[in-house]
Order: sequence, then C-alpha cells, then structure tokens
Amino acid sequence: MPILTDLTPAAPWREIIATPEDRAALDPGTGLTMLAQMHLIRAFEEKVLELAGQGLVHGPAHSAIGQEGGAVGSALAMRPTDQVNGSHRAHHQFLAKALAYVSAEIDPTKPFGDDLRELASRTLAEILGLADGFCKGRGGSMHLRWGDSGNLGTNAIVGGGVPMAAGAAWAHKRAGTGDVVYTYFGDGAVNIGSVLETMNLAAAWKLPICFFIENNRYAVSTNVDEVTAETRLSARGLAFGIPSFKVDGMDALSVHLAAQQANEIMRAGNGPTIIEADLYRFFHQNGPLPGSAFGYRSKEEEAEWRGRDPLNAMARDLQQRQIIGEDAVTRLRANCQQMMEEIAAPMIETVEGRKRILPALWPEESFRDHGLRGDLSEMTGARYAEQATFTGAMTDDAKFIDVVADVMERRMAQDDRIVVMGEDVHRLKGGTNGATRGLSARFPDRCLGTPISENAFTGLAAGMAADGRVRPVIEFMYPDFMWVAADQVFNQIGKFRHMFGGDSAMPLVLRTKVAMGTGYGSQHSMDPAGIFATAPGWRIVAPATPFDYVGLMNSALRCDDPVLVIEHVDLYNSKGTAPTDDLDYFIPLGKARMVREGGKLTILTYLAMVEKTRKVVEELSIDAEIIDLRSLDRAGLDWEMIEASVRKTNNVLIVEQGAIGTSYGGFLADELQRRVFDYLDQPIARVHGGEASPSISKVLEGAACARPQDIEAGIRAIMADQGLPLA
Repeated sequence: MPILTDLTPAAPWREIIATPEDRAALDPGTGLTMLAQMHLIRAFEEKVLELAGQGLVHGPAHSAIGQEGGAVGSALAMRPTDQVNGSHRAHHQFLAKALAYVSAEIDPTKPFGDDLRELASRTLAEILGLADGFCKGRGGSMHLRWGDSGNLGTNAIVGGGVPMAAGAAWAHKRAGTGDVVYTYFGDGAVNIGSVLETMNLAAAWKLPICFFIENNRYAVSTNVDEVTAETRLSARGLAFGIPSFKVDGMDALSVHLAAQQANEIMRAGNGPTIIEADLYRFFHQNGPLPGSAFGYRSKEEEAEWRGRDPLNAMARDLQQRQIIGEDAVTRLRANCQQMMEEIAAPMIETVEGRKRILPALWPEESFRDHGLRGDLSEMTGARYAEQATFTGAMTDDAKFIDVVADVMERRMAQDDRIVVMGEDVHRLKGGTNGATRGLSARFPDRCLGTPISENAFTGLAAGMAADGRVRPVIEFMYPDFMWVAADQVFNQIGKFRHMFGGDSAMPLVLRTKVAMGTGYGSQHSMDPAGIFATAPGWRIVAPATPFDYVGLMNSALRCDDPVLVIEHVDLYNSKGTAPTDDLDYFIPLGKARMVREGGKLTILTYLAMVEKTRKVVEELSIDAEIIDLRSLDRAGLDWEMIEASVRKTNNVLIVEQGAIGTSYGGFLADELQRRVFDYLDQPIARVHGGEASPSISKVLEGAACARPQDIEAGIRAIMADQGLPLA
C-alpha cells in the first residue's frame, strides 16, 4: 500500500457568522447607515423595475433586490479611496460605494440631503440612457462608472471586469497607500477563465484585491449545482493560496465582519482575499417578474429566501437594541419611495395617455461618436522630427531590434509610470527577440514577467491604465494570442473611453510582432492590422525603419488612447538609420511617409513590405509613388498625402503580406474608393497573401504570404491595365 498523506491548503478557508455579542457591539451609527442604505437601494431598484415594466428602460434592468446586504455590508468597511467594480447586476454595489462616498453616515430618521438625491438622480438618468447620467447615457444599466466615488466601472461581460480590478489593485500596491479593490461577480462568473486567471495572478503578485462572489445560485436560470461539483464557491481560493471567507450574504453585519477581516489581510500587504456571500435575487435575471414565473424556481423557495430579507434582518437587530422603532423603519421605507418618485417624475411625461422619457433629456445624436478616442491634446508641445530633416547625430548601421530596446529604456528612465509586462520579457536577455533587453536589470519592479494568461494580464494592464498612475506596455509574443485575450482587447480596452462617456483615458501600448516566414505556422503568424482597424477605439502604428520606430513609440507612450504597435521579425535584424543619442523626438500619429515620388501609380504599404516594395519598383524602373502609411487606424490615415498622390497618379495598388481573410487592405480599399472614386482610372488593386493562414512547411508558408514576385505581378497587372505594359 502506498503512504497517503493529507495535504493542508496554503491559505485558510473560514465561514464567518456574526454572534449576539457582535450584534450588540455594532456601532449604532453604522447600523443605522446600513439600514438606510439598504432601503435607499431597494427603493431605487423598485423604481427601475417599475419604469422597465412601463417600457421606459431601453435594454435590460438587472435588479439585485434581495442582495443589498452583501453590497452594503462590504462597502461600509471600505475607505473612500478604496475602489470597486462589478458586473451587469451592479446597481446595488455602485450605489453602496457611492452612498458611502457621498455621506459617511446616514440618519434614517431625517430627510435625505441634496447630495443623496443628486446621486440617485444621476444614476437613474444613466440607467435610462439620458445625457445627465454618469456616463452621459452611454453606459445604461450595465456600465456604471463614477471614478470620484471609487466606482471603476461595471461590466456587461460576465467576469470581464475582474482583471481590470486587479490592475487598479497593482497601482494601489505600488503607490503604497494601503487602499484595496473589491471586484464583485456572481456564481456564473466563477467558472470563467478570466476570473480564475486573475485569481492566480493576483495571488502570485500579492495584490490587494477582494474577489467578492455573490452566490445567488442562478446564472439566469441555470442552477449552480448543474455547473460545478463544488458549490461552495469560495473553495476556489484554496487552489491559489488565497485566504477565503464564506458568509451569509443576507446578514449585512456578517458580511461587514468578513470584509473587515479581508481588508486587514489586504492592507497588510498579504495579497488577495475571497468573500463568498450566499444570497438571493428576488426577481428574474431581468425585469419585474420572479424567477418562478419562468419555471426554474419554485414559489416555496422564493418565499423562504424572502423570509430572510436583509432589510428586515437589520431592522430587527436595531429594534432589539432599541436603536430604532418600528414606526421609524416604516417611515424610512416611505421616505425612500417618495424620494424616488420625486426624482423620476421630472424625467417622464405623459403624451396621449402614454408615458415617455422627456425628449429634451436624451443625448444629442451628434454625441454618437464623441470620445471614441481622444483629441491628442496630450501631444501639445511634442518635438516632431522626420529622418529627412533631422539635424542630430545619426548612424546608418542601427540594428532595428536594438532601437526597440533602447527607446523603451529611455522612456522608462524618464517616466516612472511606464511598466512593461508580458511572457518572458524579464528573461532571455530581453524576451524572445531582445526587445526588452536590459529593462529587468535596470527596472526590476517595472519589467514584469507574467504567467501564460493573456486575458488576465491584458485586463490587468487595462486596469493600470484606467487608474491613471500607470502607463502599461504589454507584449504579445505573437499577435495571434490576441484571440485568447479578445474580450479585454476589444470589449474592454477598445470600448472603455467611449462606453463610459468619452472622458476616461486609456493610456496603454500593446506591442506585438508579425512572424510570417519564421516557420511558426498558422497560430503564430498573423498580421493583426486588419482586425484592429475594424475595432473601435484603437490607434495603430507600424514602424518600418529604426528612425520611425523611435518617434512612433514615443508618440504611442504619450497618447492617452490605446495604441497597437506592430513590429515585424523581418525588420528586427535589419539595419538602418537611427539617432545615436537623441531618442526623445516624436513622429505625429496620423502622418504617413513619402518613400518615393512618382507619377503613374500610387502604392500604399506598411511595415516590412515597404522596403520589399521599394526594391521591386526600383528593379522594374517604373514611375511609381510609394507611401509608407505608418498610422493604420481609421482616424490615423494620412488622407491629405494619400489623396494628393491618387489625384496625381489616378491608380492605386495596396500591398500587404498577410492573408486575405484578415486583410487590412480590404478596409483601406473601401475607405479609399469612397474618397477618390472620381480620380481613379481603374479599380483599386491589391497584393496580399492567400486565404489560408501560413503553414509550417517552408514551401506552403512562402506560398501563403505575399512575396516580391507577387508585388511584381501586381505592379505589372495594374500597369498593363493602364495601357503601359512593362517589358
């Protein structure tokens, strides 16, 4: 028989239950504030459901009626400078944190002040999609953000906001303030990869984040018993060495005690915690009907949980101690309902017997795209330079990859907000290609090697950037890995500024390399430009020379929007012109480079295809104009240069290396023909790779990617169609 030894988890797992002594020791002011907050939140959510039932809430109304104890109990244990985020069912969490920020204590026997009324009014306006809302109507019920109060932003993607909360926690840890972050999510999110990845990363880096699990037992209609064998969801913490607590979420005091213990751990620098609160939403996933109306819960089960209503439980505790009377609780309930009536009334009018939102309160249609990206005012004062006019000392023998590392070292030395993160960036003499050479030795606390979990560390970087005290630079070892992190890249980072009203910066740089021709096959070889160009919010730059890399990276690191910096393995070992010591100039975002002037054909290209195209044109001795686009995003295309060239040549060829399916050229050709159709003598022509992704086979890989012979064939075809065939 083998020897069997029981193993002990590295972190404790405890249930917390408030005792009669705890209830007797609860500060009366804190208890009254808890009661008042829960009643305010309850009345607010009831009004939202009423308006939803009248068809006045456009979109879902995910109420958390019944779950107030978890939000209020935890939020009242926080400092004003602590932060929270949540998921799609988060009115109660948003309000609990905001209420505590607006008023540290609330006397339920006195009239509510204007500050509480304004909070309720702006929150309701946001849920209704009105211009006076916190996000100017763009966020609605599921995307609530008020940074001043510590509300980082709620999230419609289940579990999607969890990595971003960890990024805020990293910023707090680095600042040494002792502040913590709570990220709220439900039983459905516990099984999502981004949540588990973030738990692992937060534990490894000892981040002050509390993973607060609202276990209400149902993900829409699916019971927790159906989706996991371990329904005590706080058990997840044992796998990552995270101290975990299980608590009755219908008892606000027990939650409060658990939060106090969690905060003590986190503020002491001992890393993350988990709190699992067992609670219950009284209504269906969305709208004013109970779950039993849809057949997945019984009326008996609902009645049992309603008998544990957290509002009634707190009132009983206070009444037993004679802190408040029954009549005062009844008046509190009525006052909260009356306040919500008074707040909602000015937003609604009745026309021909039907209620509607007052039209003057909607955002103007012209606000539709405002704030999708910033106005680049942060670039004011930047010293711009171009290689052709640069007056500083230069060398013609600069290795491209060395310049990549050199400019990052210069920026990190001058700006301690910059943090580099990714897989192996701190080892192997600068990662897999040397792009981060020397950074870990000089900046060990700002060159962070991550686990292989792109979704988590990308979201963590997004949280850092949203915090404002950090400018993260992420490295994706290969661009194909963006699909692993697609939620964070596109749903979170790209949409962040616009979704939350247009005023919230997202200063993040994502570096990655195109590796076509290296034999790494279908899952490591894509060009991401076409995907990112069609996704809102991202700026894209593609430097083709060492000189341009310096200026474009400097601009990317100054920009308050997320910027994708695309590199190419073919360029890494190439040599070109670069400054010997001046690494502080900028190249404007949105400015192309004229590589070669000509009169018969405009060729638009970027990255490694620039030099390949130039060589083919020179060999063919044709009168072609070559433009290196440099900035590839919709807002960054240099239409002034492009249109001037097309008006001169009347012919366009777009040259790119990658597959036709994810092609950048398709997007560019569509935009171009809308602008210059009247100047074209023939359809826009394109050179691109095959339909399939590159294969491992050297022969098939070569065939899948556009090569010099393909560029030549494209040029010959378009010149022949002009009636100018080449010999």
